[in-house]
Amino acid sequence: MSSVSWASVRVVTAATVCAAILWAVPSPAVADGPHGIDDLRPAAHTAEPAEAESRLDGRGVRFRPRPDVPELPEVTALSWMVTDLASGKVLAAKDAHRPLPPASTLKTLFALTVLPKFSQGEVHTVSLADLAGIESGSSLAGLREDMPYQVADLWHGVFLSSGSDAVHTLASMNGGWRKTIDDMRETARRLGARDTRVASADGFDTPGQVSSAYDLTLFGQAGLTNADFAHFASTKRAQLPQDGGPDSFTIQNTNRLLVGSHGVRPYDGLIGVKNGYTTHAGNTLIAAARRDGRTLLVTLMNPRSGGRNAVYEETRALLDWGFDAAPRAEAVGVLPAMEPDEVTGEPRPVAHRPVPLHTAGIAAETAGAPFTRYWWFLSAAGAVGVIGAAGLGTALWRRRRTARASAGGESESGSGAGSA
Repeated sequence: MSSVSWASVRVVTAATVCAAILWAVPSPAVADGPHGIDDLRPAAHTAEPAEAESRLDGRGVRFRPRPDVPELPEVTALSWMVTDLASGKVLAAKDAHRPLPPASTLKTLFALTVLPKFSQGEVHTVSLADLAGIESGSSLAGLREDMPYQVADLWHGVFLSSGSDAVHTLASMNGGWRKTIDDMRETARRLGARDTRVASADGFDTPGQVSSAYDLTLFGQAGLTNADFAHFASTKRAQLPQDGGPDSFTIQNTNRLLVGSHGVRPYDGLIGVKNGYTTHAGNTLIAAARRDGRTLLVTLMNPRSGGRNAVYEETRALLDWGFDAAPRAEAVGVLPAMEPDEVTGEPRPVAHRPVPLHTAGIAAETAGAPFTRYWWFLSAAGAVGVIGAAGLGTALWRRRRTARASAGGESESGSGAGSA
């Protein structure tokens, strides 16, 4: 084969390799990265249901350290979870699916079940039968037999006083204690709360009754999509009954992180949701806070430090950490989104969603992908042309130089000049 042919083969081969490399190189990211919370690759933050669940199913703390994300605070609770509600990202968790007694945080499931069934202005006169079966030692709102209350009064009793008398009265209106428990089980099933076993509508210690930080987070998330739930969960004080009268009195929310009491400072931006305590469950808390347009939900179950306000202070620490870490922390799981049911209007989970971070950048990169790929193809083709033309010119020059050398080979040898 001639020298021109060999040169052409080598040049075209090299050009082809270069073009292939150019074709394989992906277009550059539009903004932050690489592969962190600001990764702009399409679906980079999408957590498939199985993947999200598998990350949270394991035991121990689930957290993805990064140099620009602060370390987690010291937390002694048996189980806890920190979630960004707008995106559904679980920022960190410990034993999220560990079954534990929920105490009165289970009243959030009761509210999700019964709250939509009655108008807030409906009036109900409390009967002796309504108050039957209340366990000794239960918290009470102070409802009185034969006294009329609006339904809103009863919900103030549930959310502020954690009153079992209010729960029993609403359950009686709903068709009875057993029916209400069955309804709560169905609500838990609908929401995907697979760790929850309901045996008592008010959360009182009952054999076999458990929930988890994950399920309580689902209840808090779903509840905050309901305007009435969100209102009652954030109310600090109310009159019972609210229309006044000689028998009316003030009740205060027992959530110390909301109102600031018993040595606990109120948390800036807190919007509820529900606290609880029983001897078996210890202290439990679902707390949501909103700052600068971001809403975080922390669920914490049974702190072991022994401090009387440990559940509130550990929740405070996790909220502080969450607001600091949320812009950069990588998700360890994703909650299902909630949307109203078309028939009942009650919240129900839908498919797991991608985390909507830097939406404009993602949209621009995704929309520009065909053009970008086309641009790289043109670049590769141009590179092939340039390299091929340069190679062909080089081959022609070498052929002419070889011919001249053959013609004047004897004189060059006689002169003693070295060859290049």
